[in-house]
Amino acid sequence: MLLSAFISKRFRAYSGHKDEKNGFVSFIAKASTVGILLGVAVLIVALSVINGFEQQLVHRLLSVVPQVEYVAPNRPIANWPQKVEQLQQQDHVTGAAPFIAVNGMAQFKSQLKAVEIRGVEPSLEGSVSAINQFTKGKLVSQLGIDEVILGKQIVNQLDASVGDSITLLIPQIAQQGQSLLAPKRVTLLLAGIVEMGGPIDSTAAFIHLNKAQQTLGYDESQVTGLRLSVDDVFTAHQIALRVGQTLDDYVYISSWFRTQGSLYQDIQMVRTIVYIVVFLIIAVASFNIVSSLVMEVREKQGNIAILKTMGAKDSTILATFVMQGLTQAFVGVVLGSLIGVVLAINISELFTWLSQLFGANPLQGVYFIEFLPSKLVWQDIVVTVAVTFILAALATIYPAWQATRVDPAKVLGN
Repeated sequence: MLLSAFISKRFRAYSGHKDEKNGFVSFIAKASTVGILLGVAVLIVALSVINGFEQQLVHRLLSVVPQVEYVAPNRPIANWPQKVEQLQQQDHVTGAAPFIAVNGMAQFKSQLKAVEIRGVEPSLEGSVSAINQFTKGKLVSQLGIDEVILGKQIVNQLDASVGDSITLLIPQIAQQGQSLLAPKRVTLLLAGIVEMGGPIDSTAAFIHLNKAQQTLGYDESQVTGLRLSVDDVFTAHQIALRVGQTLDDYVYISSWFRTQGSLYQDIQMVRTIVYIVVFLIIAVASFNIVSSLVMEVREKQGNIAILKTMGAKDSTILATFVMQGLTQAFVGVVLGSLIGVVLAINISELFTWLSQLFGANPLQGVYFIEFLPSKLVWQDIVVTVAVTFILAALATIYPAWQATRVDPAKVLGN
């Protein structure tokens, strides 16, 4: 093995010599190394970004949007305090809170904006939502009965600021036989702004649960839904079905898989596509090693013949050219991994800098975040390196085997 390593090193030194007639062989070898380098770097960066999106989905979006909801379709849910206490005692449930949800309009001066009005109980909302982490001014847990908290994009569109009086237009449900009723107008003080970076900023309007009950004519024990947070978001649907059976009310059961599940599936689909496409790129670069080694074997037939006449075994010749190919892959993998790790660690800052440079953010208003997240997972690097070396090793077998078939008598006799 040491002899094979020494011969492989000598062959590489000779291939890089300025007087080498077949410099094209050296170029192909370097091209395959660069291809592996780029493939490894791109795969590490792409997987880090996908991991970042998945992390943000779990710790950012799913910490704010409802993980599990029970919504009454016909009549309000009565006696909500007792039912919240009942839900909190269920296995895998980490929090429960009531809510009243209705679509309406927010008005400030002559500006109007459609919003999703949500009446919440401030003392309980923190147990099912991390919205306080993304709120400036007064927090949702500090919300007063005559106050409202709006998303940042709503505030910008209304051209309002904290301390202004915002009018909410809340539709009334007409009873059978009644004509269409005019919406109720509720004037509240803008106490805080939700700045999460995503669709929630353009739709969310939080008011006190008691104010929503007064406006819609409910008593203090009535709500339109109950919300849960669970200890494992990826089993939320199963938990929702199991816990929902403990309620006596007729409710619609909903989990984040219905509202945000397509986003999670898209992330997983992109991960699969990235794996396939980039590994194909690495495979093409790896099998370029076949071309370079085949040409190198033909070029060095004389050297191989001399080694055989000196007593070199076929296994030594085979190991020599396998090491030749693996060395090309090793250089590409090491440099590609270093470049990929550096880019993955700094991709968020690089994306922000480029967005500021060009004055446009391609993620704005598209996803639930407006920056490019990144999470480096070392297992991804290990898998990438391992698969690359396996492909490179497979690529070296045929040309190395061809080198063992060189006949010294024919080569040296010509």
